[in-house]
Amino acid sequence: MNELSRAEEKFAELNQPAPWSGINAYRSDPLLVDLTGGLNRVIREEYDQLGRYVTSPEAQELARMANENPPKLKTHGPRGERLDVTEFHPAWHALMRRSMQTGLHSSIWENIPEAKGSEHKARATRFYLTAQLESGHLCPLTMTSASVAALMASPRVQKEWAPKILSRKYDSTNRPAMQKSAITLGMGMTEKQGGTDVRANRSSAERVGEGIYRLNGHKWFMSAPMSDGFVMLAKTKDDISCFLVPRLLEDGSANGLQFQRLKDKIGNRSNASAEVEFSDAFGYLLGEPGAGIRTILDMVTLTRLDCAVASAGIMRASLAEAVHFTRGRNVFGRKLVDQPLMTRVLADMALDVAAATALGFRLAEAFDRAAGNPADAAFARVMTPVVKYFNCKIAPSLIYEAMECLGGNGYVEERPIARHYREAPVNAIWEGSGNVMALDVLRVLARGRDLFELVLSGFERDLGASGRKTIEVLRAAMALCERDEGAARLLVEQLALAAGAAELARLGAGKIADAYLETRLAGGWRSTYGMLDARFDASYIVDLLYPPAA
Repeated sequence: MNELSRAEEKFAELNQPAPWSGINAYRSDPLLVDLTGGLNRVIREEYDQLGRYVTSPEAQELARMANENPPKLKTHGPRGERLDVTEFHPAWHALMRRSMQTGLHSSIWENIPEAKGSEHKARATRFYLTAQLESGHLCPLTMTSASVAALMASPRVQKEWAPKILSRKYDSTNRPAMQKSAITLGMGMTEKQGGTDVRANRSSAERVGEGIYRLNGHKWFMSAPMSDGFVMLAKTKDDISCFLVPRLLEDGSANGLQFQRLKDKIGNRSNASAEVEFSDAFGYLLGEPGAGIRTILDMVTLTRLDCAVASAGIMRASLAEAVHFTRGRNVFGRKLVDQPLMTRVLADMALDVAAATALGFRLAEAFDRAAGNPADAAFARVMTPVVKYFNCKIAPSLIYEAMECLGGNGYVEERPIARHYREAPVNAIWEGSGNVMALDVLRVLARGRDLFELVLSGFERDLGASGRKTIEVLRAAMALCERDEGAARLLVEQLALAAGAAELARLGAGKIADAYLETRLAGGWRSTYGMLDARFDASYIVDLLYPPAA
């Protein structure tokens, strides 16, 4: 017996399960394997490698170090000169290097033959798996990937910047963008006085040449300040416009950006978010003058998909850790996982994670097919804010419940679940809070009722015998919202629950779909997990979605 085996035997005697590590996060997730079964074999082999990597002790150690050693802002050098650089721990760079090699920042734009027609879904799988390891470094990768949608509004800018964005060679050097082998982009929308209300922005932009402007103002939140450029909003004489603002000029000097401080965030600690003031910073106009909000929304829509997928990913990792722990812990004479109350709590959570995962991937598929299928285009427009709202909203409470399954062992920083819990709220706040998502749904309802009808018809078809009654409830919620804006969250939640049930049914999830439908759409009021009754085989649900290790 080797030393590792003896150590594990000792911990087993102490009733202390081993950490959830060294388990293939892809192969141990039957739903994910099923969702990706139609993708090219080469891509699925890549997932197999990534699944092993994200739970490996080495990768988990990188995630720990990156979060325990957050970035630092260096505003000045030894001579008093402005530097405005953000320094990161080597673990951060290792995570970024690996994730850029897998194309998390670029793959949907690369025309990879193996992923043709499934670019968003193929990338969503990588994103979902990587979120289970460490979510902070995903922020600049999300922004960089989504920024291409905004750059496409100005072909000249896209032609110059896109090759650097699409490079998979991570380059953290502090050099002008066009002198680097690869670049990342950040975003600056919100300001102190407006926050979500970007029309209240005061930052200004003055035209100085063809497509070239000088910007002055501030941003209250600048995502990823170490990036090589930023997609930003500022007012011109034509109203809010969108710009690409390089961080450094071609001679290596600063482009008028002075970072004031890094935000001391509750979670997402490995990543940097900053406050910045800028004076005479030059930027390239993206899209038409005065059309800035429409231009940047193309970018924001893609980031909302990532928020939904990442939330599903960290819920999956947290619950997988909880199930693993309860299988290795003996309480009152039997395994904790076999205690009836615990089994039902785990099964109840497993239903939510399954629905959230199915919805995230259904949305990614809709993005892939929207150009050629009106039903998918309608789903993408109506359901992007709904799925983003729901997945991100349920994550904190679900991860807390998973943490409670570990007892005091879950309330310490040694296990990844603590990091997941601190990370969970950010996806609900970034790229549009819950109320912003709900209002977005109301805008679609007011302007595109036909889109709703396409989505509802899909739900009715997939839900079978339960479809008609479910649609009646949704139509009643829609009618209520047309009279009362304050009821928007009622509609959004009902849409999310119906969509989750419909998607699980469409996937042929059998008892899983039935249990979700009856407990979420036909059940009574509920506010915590564990509300399954004896009609549902809780052990079957847990073992099917979280199979025991062979």
